[in-house]
Amino acid sequence: MTAVEAKPMTTDEPLILSETDGRVGVIRLNRPKVLNALNPQLMSQLAEQLEAFDADDGISCIVISGNERAWAAGADIGDMAKQSAIDMYERDQFATWDRMKRIKKPIVAAVSGYALGGGCELMMLCDVIVASETAQIGQPEINIGVMPGAGGTQRLTKAVGKAIAMDVILGGRFLTAKEALQFGLVSRVVPAEHYFTEAMRAAQKLAKMPLTALKIAKEAVLKAHDSNLSDGLEYERKLFYLLFATEDQKEGMSAFVEKRKPNFKGR
Repeated sequence: MTAVEAKPMTTDEPLILSETDGRVGVIRLNRPKVLNALNPQLMSQLAEQLEAFDADDGISCIVISGNERAWAAGADIGDMAKQSAIDMYERDQFATWDRMKRIKKPIVAAVSGYALGGGCELMMLCDVIVASETAQIGQPEINIGVMPGAGGTQRLTKAVGKAIAMDVILGGRFLTAKEALQFGLVSRVVPAEHYFTEAMRAAQKLAKMPLTALKIAKEAVLKAHDSNLSDGLEYERKLFYLLFATEDQKEGMSAFVEKRKPNFKGR
């Protein structure tokens, strides 16, 4: 979860937009000025809308989209930069992510442009991922003195394997859409002008399937994929909080907010 210093938006700008198209519920992240940075308020609203669609008998599949420039370029660094390890532990911001993980209906991600940090982690929570050729996918938290904390080290490693995950997480490497498809991180790649249409087409097809079977089949696949994932996520979370006790975290996030190069000291 990282990458964007978000500025406050006016109260009349909704953080998400939602609509229905037949049996498909559509959610659009709506912070375009900050590349859809994932602040706590947006994540809370996203979880609430996902739960509402999940409880709606008229909806069989859910689509989450950003915009052509960015799916989500990361978390709100300005919101976290001055937090202590105990502050981060007490705010328990990842409880929202746990709520989204419990959504039973299939979720299709329509991904274009930046999917970085928390944006990559949100993408990996989805079940079918349709990516634009322009997609850039990564976990660059290391550049601001921390590490992924919303599942990045665990889900990315399970999806692409240790070697690529190390390159992405330790080295800050961005994957192209073509690479992400090659490594099994996304489901399909399409031209930029078609990514949302293709995601909707996939969702509409799923929405015609028997809903109970859809939900149970999703549960079974996740069981296979998530074996021992809970232990890994708990461990990752503790390590993420611990990094807020380091000088490098303070320097990394301060430098990001101040738009300067960080001076890391290894402590």
